[in-house]
Amino acid sequence: MARSLSEALRAAPLFFEPVPPPARTPGPRSAERTLAVARLVEEIPRVDALVIPELVDENHEGQPHYHSGDLPSYARRLAELTGREVILNKVVAHLPSVGALEQWARETVGRGVHHAVLVGGSSRYIPYPGPPVAEANQLCRPIFAAAGGSIGNIAIPQRTGEAHRMLAKTRAGAAFFTTQLLFDAESARKVLHQYDLLCRQASIPPASVLLSLAPIADDQDAEFVRWLGADLPDSAERSILEGEESEAARRSVELAVAVWEEVARATQASGLAVPVGVNVEQVSARHLEVAGTLLREIARRIGAAPSS
Repeated sequence: MARSLSEALRAAPLFFEPVPPPARTPGPRSAERTLAVARLVEEIPRVDALVIPELVDENHEGQPHYHSGDLPSYARRLAELTGREVILNKVVAHLPSVGALEQWARETVGRGVHHAVLVGGSSRYIPYPGPPVAEANQLCRPIFAAAGGSIGNIAIPQRTGEAHRMLAKTRAGAAFFTTQLLFDAESARKVLHQYDLLCRQASIPPASVLLSLAPIADDQDAEFVRWLGADLPDSAERSILEGEESEAARRSVELAVAVWEEVARATQASGLAVPVGVNVEQVSARHLEVAGTLLREIARRIGAAPSS
């Protein structure tokens, strides 16, 4: 039996974040993609939850353009097929008001989705209509908690002052963080140590932090992760994409596993109180198999003593 999300968050949680079918995907094709994700997850009992991202772009004025279909229905279908908890991402900055956020939260819980990751806007220079993430946490936490659920946020380890933001969001109700995609360990190591120290000084339990990792199989994947705002060092991109193209996915998986193991060793050696896990992301619909390879490799290692 899969453990509950609250249990998982206390000890090396493992999430999988598949690419949901876009809104205009024909019904049979959408069902086929959903079943493919479910079959993959069923093969890997260690997976604790599925994170469902919101597919949205925004223009230079911050106006959103949604590509997602009915995400609560997709999430519930995956929950039914896999028996896993589901977590819905929501960019709260794009909602027109605090009232609209409350309505969204109640409707989401009413449709059987009891966990959410609340996300801010992509630019600090745009006056978004929706509330800041910490305020959204305070409003949404009791709504989701009443249904036995929880809320999380995004952490960006490379951003200056991120540990302080994480502390504020933890105070406001975040039970976990998933990071921006990582391709090296250093920024994650630093922010985890800083966040752990701040939580100790504030005498509050730290939220779980899940390192988001994803394989890159080709140049198109690399371009997309940069568009997402991830820091993909040139050295990492070269190590993955230079050489035989057929081997790029394998090299990418090896790099992601190495990032996880380096962070795991560092946190264990330092005795951090922060529960650390992994969120494996599927970068593109074309590469579910590659994402599955990384998910299996992480599932074999997470929770075990890190190799030296």
